[in-house]
Amino acid sequence: MLIYGAGGHAKVIISLLMDSGASVKAIFDDNPAKRIFKGITVIGSYDPGLHMNEALILAIGDNATRAQLAAKIGHRFANVFHHSSLINRNAHFGLGNVVLHRAVIQTDTIIGNHCIVNTGAIVEHECKISDFVHIAPGSVLCGNVTVGECALIGAGSVVVPNVVIGKNCLIGAGSVVTKNIPDGAIIRGNPARIIKQTHYGKKNLALATAYGRDGNDLHSAGL
Repeated sequence: MLIYGAGGHAKVIISLLMDSGASVKAIFDDNPAKRIFKGITVIGSYDPGLHMNEALILAIGDNATRAQLAAKIGHRFANVFHHSSLINRNAHFGLGNVVLHRAVIQTDTIIGNHCIVNTGAIVEHECKISDFVHIAPGSVLCGNVTVGECALIGAGSVVVPNVVIGKNCLIGAGSVVTKNIPDGAIIRGNPARIIKQTHYGKKNLALATAYGRDGNDLHSAGL
């Protein structure tokens, strides 16, 4: 396995891989000062010609940055699931996703590409999670929630059933979302209210769209 990124999120992913008995061959990172990370060689900026037989994970917590990087990667992507996570066999995933410790993903949920389902998060039945989404630790998506590209669901948030959250939204930690949220909204509170409407991420969203999200790329969790 190859890792792109040498920050805090990468530490968690490397720990996940070690727990599962997998090895990390090398780490790419654009910071030239980094040479060794968690005892693994950092080989510098991304090189599409190195270790071409290895799968790669984008170990980057920021959604927009993952979207930018995914467009230029030549390696194949893999999904990594911690062994303590509970994933229904009827959940479906694209590629490049990370599901961390004790997360729960229920039946008929569809998760796109390069998403993070963080520690202890719960994604209930029939949710639809678009590309480059981050579902932060301890957050809960009730049944049939839809989350748009590059959205961040903050730690400890709750989204009630059937809500649609737009693209590039930021849901503040601990929020309770009871209504549909438009693209580019920053919201927080209980009940959550829009505190700012922003055009943040339009450029990065265009990159994500160029990357492609063909529904035929979805794969069963295969547990």
